[in-house]
Amino acid sequence: MSYHDSEATWFLAQFKPNSHKIAERNLVRQGFRTFLPLHEETMRVRGSFTVQRRPLFQGYLFVALDMLQGHWRAVNSTYGITRIVSLGKEPTPVPRDLVSQLMLRCDQEGKLMPPKLLQPGDQVTMTKGPFADIIATIESVLPDRRVWMLMDIMGAQTRIAVEANQLRAVK
Repeated sequence: MSYHDSEATWFLAQFKPNSHKIAERNLVRQGFRTFLPLHEETMRVRGSFTVQRRPLFQGYLFVALDMLQGHWRAVNSTYGITRIVSLGKEPTPVPRDLVSQLMLRCDQEGKLMPPKLLQPGDQVTMTKGPFADIIATIESVLPDRRVWMLMDIMGAQTRIAVEANQLRAVK
């Protein structure tokens, strides 16, 4: 991961399928600053579940450019990169607040951290699945970020375990 500067002008570069590491390495080698936010995704591989770090924006990474120097064309010819995102002839900058807020939520390796640590007693809703939008109460949070919660289903308290990233705090 290269040096992060939230005051820079950031642009999106589209990388070739499964080439985010190659693209980032080659951009950094050319002197570009990059930002590649990652999230952990649980996948089933050969019958067992594994956790892999994947790009948050599938197919894209952020590149800091100085448009006055005009070196942005070098990004398009970088091994692993398809193109820099443009509307018209010039690359289109990404809103500075978007990138700076993402950087604040990522650790040094670019991994996206949870927005808020959940505590026992917090009211939450699931963001997807058959129980989406049903309010539940956090019973306990385990070190592996698995959350046990209590839901009222048909008049009975039911205990369910879910990943913390599937929950949203109720205000």
